Amino acid sequence: MPSSPRARARLRALCGAAVLLTAGAGVPAAAAGTAPAWSVLPSAGGGTRPAQDGRPYFYAEGAPGTVLQDKVAVTNPGGRPLTVRLRGADADNTGTGALSLRKRSTDTGAWITFARREVKIPARTRAEVPFTVTVPADATPGDHPGAVVASANGRDSGVSVHLRVSGPTLSALTVERVRITGGRISYDLVNRGNTVLTPRLAVRADGVLGRALDRRPRTLPVELLPGRRVTLGEPWKDAPALDSVRVRLTVTAGGGAHDEATATKRFVPWAAVAGTCAVILAAGGAAFWFVRRRRHANGGNDGNGENGENGENGENGGNGENGANSGNHGNHGSQEIQGSWS
Repeated sequence: MPSSPRARARLRALCGAAVLLTAGAGVPAAAAGTAPAWSVLPSAGGGTRPAQDGRPYFYAEGAPGTVLQDKVAVTNPGGRPLTVRLRGADADNTGTGALSLRKRSTDTGAWITFARREVKIPARTRAEVPFTVTVPADATPGDHPGAVVASANGRDSGVSVHLRVSGPTLSALTVERVRITGGRISYDLVNRGNTVLTPRLAVRADGVLGRALDRRPRTLPVELLPGRRVTLGEPWKDAPALDSVRVRLTVTAGGGAHDEATATKRFVPWAAVAGTCAVILAAGGAAFWFVRRRRHANGGNDGNGENGENGENGENGGNGENGANSGNHGNHGSQEIQGSWS
């Protein structure tokens, strides 16, 4: 996508001209009884990186304030004319990392202008539609992903636009909110820079009983766009049944992006613990019942013995009382005798 005053003049001329149509050659005929699907691709001869065998996406790079140009090719292999509507869109990440398009464009999608937004393509014909990308003067440097979207016959089809605005770039990401639940390690990845990142993840878990998990770095199937946050997860079906572990996640990406995060988890076999507690409680209850029953059974014998002891004590008490009474009588006799002597 060249950017110069001369190129801009050419672009205005293209926008005012009719859409380029290439009929016949290279377009397969429809099979009997079937309706071949229409397609949209970058034009083979357009852009800053043209390719004879076709390009998988649009690539454009320019400084703020420049105007870039390219062409999109829409092919109608059917036997009837096809009306196609074109629009630009901003690329986005879903919450789980998949690529999607925003409903309302405020970035690259809003900067795209087509020579004609609605194109009527004759049967078995390919139409090449020029378009421009006008980079605002205040556009931030870095990657601005978008798409060219074509709509026809109730179907949407798009081609990615990889736009980079010239200037300083920063590759940075963070891994946050690490959770371990239900045999799964969940975490958030956040692109803190201004370039699209393809992260690599390594997972390690160390427990009291030794290494519990060790997964070497691998590339995640995610294109993390600037400023986006996604929630991803790692299965951990062979987690330990009994241990206290510390899980460490290490993420890296091109441009020197790097971050780490940890989380701790105690694995306790609660079902086994509950079963053991139930057995202990049952055994304790049985022992208590047995001791109580035995004491109750021996209670009558103990009472008889106590009665016998009481009887014995009563007898001894009677003897003592008798002795005391006898002694008292003796004392009275002595006093009387002494009294008579005086």
